[in-house]
Amino acid sequence: MAFKRWSKTPSKKGIKRGWNKSELKIIGWCLNNNIKIGVSPDWKHDLNYWQIEISINNKIHCDPARYDDEKILNKKLEYYKYYYDKHNKQQSF
Repeated sequence: MAFKRWSKTPSKKGIKRGWNKSELKIIGWCLNNNIKIGVSPDWKHDLNYWQIEISINNKIHCDPARYDDEKILNKKLEYYKYYYDKHNKQQSF
């Protein structure tokens, strides 16, 4: 019996960033209120582009723009801050 060797699927390592306390407070508040922002590779374009998916109460919305490695985590934080400020008027950072 012969086995076909499959070509390796494309892969991409995740991007890492350190978050400060105020950013963690914003992200934690959003997660506790069912607002989740995910980052996934954009396989249709070059391997250095990412897309953002926003889940609010299990309804998923996709950002039509694509971001490179340097901008993706800043955009993710920008979305978290937007939803935090929109729903939590008592404090803003």
